[in-house]
Amino acid sequence: MAEMNNDAPKGRHGSKNARCSKKSTRVDMTPMVDLGFLLITFFMLTTTLAQPKTMQLLMPRSDGDSMSLPAQKALTVILGPQGRVAWYEGIGDDPTAPPQVNYTSFANHNGIRDVIIRKKEVVYQHTQKNDLMVLIKAVKQARYENVVDIMDEMLINQVDRYAIVDINQQEEGYFK
Repeated sequence: MAEMNNDAPKGRHGSKNARCSKKSTRVDMTPMVDLGFLLITFFMLTTTLAQPKTMQLLMPRSDGDSMSLPAQKALTVILGPQGRVAWYEGIGDDPTAPPQVNYTSFANHNGIRDVIIRKKEVVYQHTQKNDLMVLIKAVKQARYENVVDIMDEMLINQVDRYAIVDINQQEEGYFK
């Protein structure tokens, strides 16, 4: 471990009474290194690693029965190029009654957030439950940033049910 050498060097003439007697110290660092490795090993084995975070997914039923969604509970949001957003109420699958398409943006006032809040209130007044279902669609020219923004809007507005679905050719034409 630590070792002290008390032998004083002899002076010029061999006498022990030299002007200054120097004592040398030598510290053995091996136990300190061993202790360091033991502590590193201890903390590596006792710490908990980050738990994986998962997101709950609702999948369609396996028996083939499709999940029906009433049009009055649905809001379709279409993400377009250059940050443009189109939306309409309902699913838009009735060819005899085409949807009334409206355009907005991600602005703080009069943006998609206000549309979601209004539709959520209407659905709540009608069903007394938070049953709003938002269908999110994106054209190929839409930016990934806008998809993240609309997902943030779902979280901010506490929309529990939303899905990212494929867009059809008619809906792609809304931005041409």
